[in-house]
Amino acid sequence: MNTISFKLDVFEGPLDLMLSLISKHKLNIYDIEISKLLEQYLLYIEACHEQNLELAGEFLEMAARLIYIKTASLLPQPEEAEKMKKELEGTLIEYSLCKVAARYLNDRFVGSEIFVRQPMKIKSDAVYNLVHDAERLVTAYSGITVKNVKEEQKTHIETKINSVVKRKIISVMSKVVHILRQLYSSGEACIDSLYEGVTNRSERVATFLAVLELTRSGRITISDDNTLIQFKGRK
Repeated sequence: MNTISFKLDVFEGPLDLMLSLISKHKLNIYDIEISKLLEQYLLYIEACHEQNLELAGEFLEMAARLIYIKTASLLPQPEEAEKMKKELEGTLIEYSLCKVAARYLNDRFVGSEIFVRQPMKIKSDAVYNLVHDAERLVTAYSGITVKNVKEEQKTHIETKINSVVKRKIISVMSKVVHILRQLYSSGEACIDSLYEGVTNRSERVATFLAVLELTRSGRITISDDNTLIQFKGRK
């Protein structure tokens, strides 16, 4: 047997292999000689086994399909074989046109001439850091509503937006740091003292969540009567 020079990793799939065989042996893609194609296809598979190359299931499935077409063509009524042959020819023609289009698009690619480096992923920040006047926010809100906002509604909306814009937001982490600093110097503190002078709702919520987080992580303990918190680093 002649040595086959094909290697499996050259072909993306059975259709790619079959187009190569058709081109090499000058077969007519519009009227494929199934016997000749099957012979060359099986030679390739046999050569792969001899070289200990693993064949994907799709290559073996195509071999079985070619064998079935050849077998059916030997029957007294080969209509089914002719139909399957035409389907295979149509698939190969479409695939060859796709490869031509792919080569054409590849030739038109100019990315390497425009960019001096490969595009890199940039981390996006989901936090909106811009600050806008309440009046501008009201105008934007009015622009997306279906009907024009009445003057009294506009005043109400502006008041609500102003209250949100001017609201002071306190993070839980800032309160965690504040409580730990206080406990590090004193060792313990009354829970009520943490809320002294706190009038902002955001600050009260942040303080409460900070106490929960410190307790959960084991950094502090709470007395049985829930009045004192104690730093675990001190007795």
